[in-house]
Amino acid sequence: MGVNELGEFLRARRAQRSPEDAGLLYSGRRKVAGLRREEVAVLAGVNADYYTRLEQGRETRPSAQVLEALGRALDLGQDALEHLYRLAGTTPERAPAPVPQTVSPELRQLMDGYPHTPAFVLNRTLDVLATNTLADALFSPFRAPDNLARMTFLDPAGRQFYARWDWTAQATVANLRVAAGFDPHDPVLRHLVAELSEGSEQFRTLWETHQVRGKSREPKQLVHPEVGPLTLTYQAFDVRSAPGQQLIIYHAEPGTPNADALALLGSLHAPAHHSRTAEG
Repeated sequence: MGVNELGEFLRARRAQRSPEDAGLLYSGRRKVAGLRREEVAVLAGVNADYYTRLEQGRETRPSAQVLEALGRALDLGQDALEHLYRLAGTTPERAPAPVPQTVSPELRQLMDGYPHTPAFVLNRTLDVLATNTLADALFSPFRAPDNLARMTFLDPAGRQFYARWDWTAQATVANLRVAAGFDPHDPVLRHLVAELSEGSEQFRTLWETHQVRGKSREPKQLVHPEVGPLTLTYQAFDVRSAPGQQLIIYHAEPGTPNADALALLGSLHAPAHHSRTAEG
């Protein structure tokens, strides 16, 4: 790794962008492939000397607007553009992309390939977008298992289902605050917060603390009316093909009473097998 990662990245991507692809008119032969520094500067609408300093490492803190313009000039894809921002230590100044509200068939097929463990997909506002059979069975005590926050605060089953309800309530609100960081003006989030605030004094109090925390790996202590207490660990995976979605997989330690109880729950609900998805 070099000491001037930003400059090295810009030089490499400049060399891969031909004048023809950039729509530039030029004449004569070139000694090296790709665009000249002056051409990148023109395409991005920045001063040529300033761009030279960026490549040479004499300028290391370009603004988000400059980075966005360089991304267009160099025809960077989304992953490459985000990498450019990280190299520059700058946060993108753009409206957040909406989170897809449907789950791909490939991901649903993957979830159904875990018949012995609950698996489900969430978006940032904790909507349950898809579940496999065992997740359906696990969440069966709830009237409408469509959003983890509503399930926690507004469904009477929540206080019995979550053995550590106070801890779950705090974690749930902290998760929603993460969503507010992405887009505090999201109408779906604002509607959900208003609904929860109206229906739960505990939610209102916790929301005002402004605690922010993503999903941890602490064990989930649950009580299911059909099989009794369950202690499950879980993993959360970002869905790269649908930014903002997370695949959550619960797990019981093999050979334990928790695994036996989870297997029993699966057998009780096996006849009702189907994968449920939320409508977009």
